[in-house]
Amino acid sequence: MPQHENEPARDPIALVEEATFDFTLGDNDEAVRKLRRALELAPGCFEAWHALTEVYASAGNYDQALEAATRAYELKPDDIHINTSLSRIWMHKGDKKMAEHFGAQARTLGWKDELKSGPDEEPGLV
Repeated sequence: MPQHENEPARDPIALVEEATFDFTLGDNDEAVRKLRRALELAPGCFEAWHALTEVYASAGNYDQALEAATRAYELKPDDIHINTSLSRIWMHKGDKKMAEHFGAQARTLGWKDELKSGPDEEPGLV
């Protein structure tokens, strides 16, 4: 479904959700197009930057994945998922030190999340 110049602006999160669906169906190009549109509408949309990170990483485009992940990280440095993504990307790029740094960050954030949760709650659902 092509985007037209006169088409009304859309909700960036709705575009991220559509892009995620496209990605799961294997249509990376359409996913990237929708994520880029979401970022035109909302340059500070963490969800769009993180989704773009995953699309690029899955395609082996680690330089582009790193660029998108860095933007997401700037927006939410305490997000466990972007730290995990950065760890994976750095490992693929061959920088074990950076991969370990972000992996440790992700583990620490996970532990903090567990400590916040009560004994009958799952981490992250508080």
